[in-house]
Amino acid sequence: DVLSLGGSVTEIVVALGQGHRLKARDTTSTYPPEVTDLPDVGYARALSPEGVLSVDPSHILAIEDAGPPETIEVLKASGIPFPSVPDAQDGPGILRKIAVVGEALGTADEADALIAETRTALDAVRAQTARIAPENRKRVLFILSLQGGRILVGGRETQAAGIIEMAGGINAVDAFTGYKQMTDEAVSKAAPDVILMMDRGGDHAVEKDALLDMPAIRATPAARSGSVIRMQGLYLLGFGPRTAQAARDLNTAIYGTAQARDDTDPS
Repeated sequence: DVLSLGGSVTEIVVALGQGHRLKARDTTSTYPPEVTDLPDVGYARALSPEGVLSVDPSHILAIEDAGPPETIEVLKASGIPFPSVPDAQDGPGILRKIAVVGEALGTADEADALIAETRTALDAVRAQTARIAPENRKRVLFILSLQGGRILVGGRETQAAGIIEMAGGINAVDAFTGYKQMTDEAVSKAAPDVILMMDRGGDHAVEKDALLDMPAIRATPAARSGSVIRMQGLYLLGFGPRTAQAARDLNTAIYGTAQARDDTDPS
């Protein structure tokens, strides 16, 4: 009876053939689709002890930034096994995640097999993107949100920077770490060739024309070429078993199918 906190953690549990042991999930756990039938205890970083304990888990598997800290303290004090799964921003980090989840579930053999499969997929993407000449690499700006016209972007040491690099791009922002707001002038100066965003609906959705007409974006190469890529958030930034394919898809979206086809054709 496992409660999984963190979308990529849940993906790994299912990929290890242990989906039947899941009793509940957090809001970010949306893949594979069948996990959305499980009880939802809330957002992984904004949990309440009552919400978590209400599903009566025998084990809690949590991504390392689950919180808030006071809730985590209460849960750990409850006596329920609570292994923390390290977050990841690169290929080796994904393999560590799988190993930790496998150990926690007592499925080391399955974890070894998934690690080998995932490593092979990551190596293939690395070989593909290594063929892109440095002068042809495109600058990619990841925009996390545009609420109130304020542009929140991904700097160094973020999942966004990790997936951009994995896909053969260059993160357009290297002046700071983490996710921070940038001024219009700084965004224009970053000169991205491509804008990358999570595919969001409802109030968070921003029409492409409106985005490219923002003063900060209007002067960039991305606006001139109309290059905006949207990908599902967990797929793009989860750093789980599907990340190699996400990087391949992002590579194709940035550089086009011809480049992707050339790089996968040994002839």
